Amino acid sequence: MKIHEYQAKEILKHYNVPVPKGRVAFSPAEAQDAAQTIGGSLWVIKAQIHAGGRGKGGGVKIAKTIDEVASIAEQMLGMRLITYQTGKDGQIVKKVLVEQGVDIDKEFYLGIVLDRATSKNVIMVSTEGGVEIERVASESPEKIFKEQIDPCLGILPFQARKLAFNLGLRGEAHKNAVKFILALYNAYIEMDASLAEINPLVVTKSGEVLALDAKMNFDDNALFRHQLLNSFRDTSEEDPLEVQASMYNLNYIKLDGNVGCMVNGAGLAMATMDIIKLAGGEPANFLDVGGGASVDTVANGFKIILSDKNVKAVLVNIFGGIVRCDRVAQGIVDAVSNMNITLPVVIRLEGTNAKEGREILKNSNLNFLVADSFKDAAEKVTQAINV
Repeated sequence: MKIHEYQAKEILKHYNVPVPKGRVAFSPAEAQDAAQTIGGSLWVIKAQIHAGGRGKGGGVKIAKTIDEVASIAEQMLGMRLITYQTGKDGQIVKKVLVEQGVDIDKEFYLGIVLDRATSKNVIMVSTEGGVEIERVASESPEKIFKEQIDPCLGILPFQARKLAFNLGLRGEAHKNAVKFILALYNAYIEMDASLAEINPLVVTKSGEVLALDAKMNFDDNALFRHQLLNSFRDTSEEDPLEVQASMYNLNYIKLDGNVGCMVNGAGLAMATMDIIKLAGGEPANFLDVGGGASVDTVANGFKIILSDKNVKAVLVNIFGGIVRCDRVAQGIVDAVSNMNITLPVVIRLEGTNAKEGREILKNSNLNFLVADSFKDAAEKVTQAINV
């Protein structure tokens, strides 16, 4: 789950991670009040959407007067902000973060993420603050320093000191950076985060170390432990079909293709998307209906897939292990019989009672294309689109 920057900073403050003074605002008047409460003579107004690259898209601006704060907020609120992460449609800005201006001396990058190759969390730092880490990794990989964290020991002080030294920090700034890294890692672990990214991490001229920006993502499977995170969810920032799928307990991710996929099992879903591409098609989604694939599950899966206007054909790929293929086939027939589906539907069943399942589909009088193999299914669905 993703949250907004201002929400991430609320969490960081709770874990003693230093952040600039700031308040969220939903109107120009609230932005003006926020600036007056914060005080000072310089403020930064930031559009709050679930995407990076806001500054380049015009979503981060500096104001030097209270009236300018209100004027900038009025321009931002309601604008369609387009960044490299939003796609061409962009996101509507519904709230802004008003923060105190900071006397920046240096900018750095700091991120924590799970390294799936080693099953350990890794802390990354770079002197290239304010730049997308993907770009740094591509153009200047030698400027990224990493520390693998043993899950049994947690982060050790010497690792935080080493990371701060790699940033070239000395004296008071180094001490503050070590405290910052230790506190951020604690927040990351305690909140079951899957990503904590501070870009830029800044050192002020007085030696303070602050999270000028903050991005945090969280493990959906751990949300039951964090009621605060559930209250932070902003469904208006999520794809409507993904929100609907979560209500049905379906694992769904929308993609850009035209072949709708319904599969039981995440690994099989990934393989299905791969073979669709090999056959010349483009998957429209990732949809894992789980091990059961009941009538209701199948019906809800079809509803989600067919709600995507880009879908031109559907591939149902089921492996009968936990559930028998004949039961799945009957579930598909029962679900589709009550739906007006005009698109080609290709079904591949394999595993327990697969032969019986295919017979049920063929004798259903419904317009299914029954595939004999994985490859046959991919070829049938791509051919159906090109007819």
